[in-house]
Amino acid sequence: MKKIFIAMCIAATLASCNQENKQTVVVTYPETKKVDTVDTYFGTEVKDPYRWLEDDRSDETAAWVQAQNEVTFGYLEKIPFRDQIKNKLEDRWNYEKIGAPFTEGGYTYYMKNDGLQNQYVVYRRDKDGNEEVFLDPNKFSEDGTTSLAGLQFTRDGKTAAYAISEGGSDWRKVIIMDVASKTILGDTLVDIKFSGISWKGNEGFYYSSYDKPTGSELSAMTDQHKLYWHQLGTPQSEDKVVFGLDKKRRYINGYVTEDDKYLVITAANSTYGNELYIKDLTNPNGKIVTLVDNFDNDCYVIDNEGDKLFIVTDKDAPNSKIVTADATNPAAPWVDFIPETENVLSPSTGSGYFFAHYMKDAISQVKQYDYQGNLVREVELPGVGSAGGFGGKKEDPLLYYSFTNYITPGTTYSYEPKEGKTEVYEKSKAKFNADDYESEQVFYTSKDGTKVPMIISYKKGTQRNGKNPTILYGYGGFNASMTPGFSVTNAVWMENGGIYAVANIRGGGEYGKKWHEAGIQMQKQNVFDDFISAAEYLVDEGYTSSDYLAIKGGSNGGLLVGACMTQRPDLFKVALPAVGVMDMLRYHTFTAGAGWGYDYGTAEQSKEMFEYLLGYSPVHNVKEGVEYPATLITTGDHDDRVVPAHSFKFASELQEKQSGTNPVLIRIEVNAGHGAGKPLSKTIEENADIQAFTLYNMGVKPSGK
Repeated sequence: MKKIFIAMCIAATLASCNQENKQTVVVTYPETKKVDTVDTYFGTEVKDPYRWLEDDRSDETAAWVQAQNEVTFGYLEKIPFRDQIKNKLEDRWNYEKIGAPFTEGGYTYYMKNDGLQNQYVVYRRDKDGNEEVFLDPNKFSEDGTTSLAGLQFTRDGKTAAYAISEGGSDWRKVIIMDVASKTILGDTLVDIKFSGISWKGNEGFYYSSYDKPTGSELSAMTDQHKLYWHQLGTPQSEDKVVFGLDKKRRYINGYVTEDDKYLVITAANSTYGNELYIKDLTNPNGKIVTLVDNFDNDCYVIDNEGDKLFIVTDKDAPNSKIVTADATNPAAPWVDFIPETENVLSPSTGSGYFFAHYMKDAISQVKQYDYQGNLVREVELPGVGSAGGFGGKKEDPLLYYSFTNYITPGTTYSYEPKEGKTEVYEKSKAKFNADDYESEQVFYTSKDGTKVPMIISYKKGTQRNGKNPTILYGYGGFNASMTPGFSVTNAVWMENGGIYAVANIRGGGEYGKKWHEAGIQMQKQNVFDDFISAAEYLVDEGYTSSDYLAIKGGSNGGLLVGACMTQRPDLFKVALPAVGVMDMLRYHTFTAGAGWGYDYGTAEQSKEMFEYLLGYSPVHNVKEGVEYPATLITTGDHDDRVVPAHSFKFASELQEKQSGTNPVLIRIEVNAGHGAGKPLSKTIEENADIQAFTLYNMGVKPSGK
């Protein structure tokens, strides 16, 4: 392959916030070489000049990352109020946070963060009220980048298995502990990915993983998931494959019902639609039995009463329902238990009841049912927002749930299900006065006439004068719903005079399967149109203007930002794509990316799908001579979900072709992944940089104290 080296040295300028004495920050981008790599799709040649940046193990890529970070942080250091924002974030984050308690064996456990600890600590309290630290993830590594990624106890609470993630990677290690003495039992299990931990009695547990790929473990494809059984007291090398050898599946999960009677197995090749299997664990000669043999719908077993299975499914019910099935007669028709309604269902179980969580226009409603399918009551929630929880064991006398919205810090409540009594368990200690802020839900019209909800939050007294710095956030994919939730980061943004808006665009799950499928594959442009229409609404209604509007999103939301800023660069002043899927022709060749094909389609699928993807793929739609918004791309060098090469290539295209004075920077967090488990110190630093960059490029100083 012939290599062509092209040096790039482009100066971008930025006016400082001092409008009377404008200063200029000159950005000289690092050299990024270009190579002559060309792929051919259905007779069409597509150049990929930055393919070399996909090699995350090369010294060249490491040097490029270092050079880009030097430029980015050199720029950020010149923003006069950067430290002011960081200090405010630290102050507002510095309060005690306590999670809902749960009982295992003779102990009550809960998570707590004293304020600015990088990771939450697991505490426990015995029956006499004596408290102690059970697990402190802050001691897993010196820099806080090793996090707790899962914790499961045996039924009697005597043994625990916990998973850790190092540097934000999706690859996990699992450590087994004797609960009473807190001593480690046996060897550490390694190379576990996309897995739960499900105990069967005290014998052992089920987990899932892939064979370690050849090449880079952070970017090489992982395609065949397997379900394993680990017998306590034996080495991992003796673990048995339970499912996944004869049937190649990309995602496999196994879990044991609460009564230890059944192993439930879900198997899928994409992020939507799965097969469903069970195995009777009380029968030594029991075989794996098929309940669902296709990928047409989502389905899983939520509970059982003996041989009666309760299954959550969207088969013939786009908003989902609960049905019952006979485990001894898999061919028998399923019977509706909690039928589908006009709102999307996400159920839980606890204390011998079902809790039907419904979402109406992205807002929570919760109804309580008994095991005969009778409605017990609608749970009275503290307000309009998001409720999460209501899960536990059948014998738990109390359940817990959290309630929050964009201007209400999360508060934990206890719930006594027999009488339906709710009490405050742990009121948030956040330094935020909700009375000073307001949220409103609006419904705007998208390009094709579809009505789309959006929640807009801001400080009371904010004038619609078109000059308010505004962040518009979205996701729009994978059936994921953007429900209202409090964030310290967003609170500081609003405190500094900003507006925060979240659009519930198509591709998400806010209105069920139909809403999701209206934003996938050949309908993906609907997602971008919805987001662009949300921006236009904010401008037309005077909340902001293009000079003060930023768009933000992560992962699939990073794709959203990348597509919208390349389609409508004139509409936004700042673009903030995080860990985005930016190369739509090659995303499926990395790690488990092929599993996203249900939402995106692939370039090999058909000529029409290739052309459609090429038409919006951010990496392939950066054009010469266009002035794109001021852009701060964020990613992590250990992201093995959406590999950082997506962001690397997008940054390179923008830096080469950007016209005008708006800067294009990429902030690459070292020893960090897709986001989960990121230490608080890094979270604060990153968000301070994002907000400082955004306000600075809008020519606005933070207004809060």
